[in-house]
Amino acid sequence: MNLTSHDIIRKPVVTEKSMAAMAEKKYTFIVHNTANKVQIKKAVEEIFDVKVEDVKTMRVEGKTKRVGVHVGKRASYKKAIVKLAADSKNIEFFEGMQ
Repeated sequence: MNLTSHDIIRKPVVTEKSMAAMAEKKYTFIVHNTANKVQIKKAVEEIFDVKVEDVKTMRVEGKTKRVGVHVGKRASYKKAIVKLAADSKNIEFFEGMQ
């Protein structure tokens, strides 16, 4: 399966913890389940025109939820924390959110 950069980077994670990490040039994204660190690094560099220093990935298991007698499960997903190089510019997409 051939993934494009926009297929790999699904959406940014906007939480208090991820916003605080942006001070250290760390940005968090939900990424495609089969994407590896090399693909994620290339995709972020291509989309946002920045220089990536490090990529950390983790799989997040979906939570079990229930409404009355019905039990369901949220989808599992893969999350990537991308650290930009010190000489790289910031990702503008996040700038107005702090």
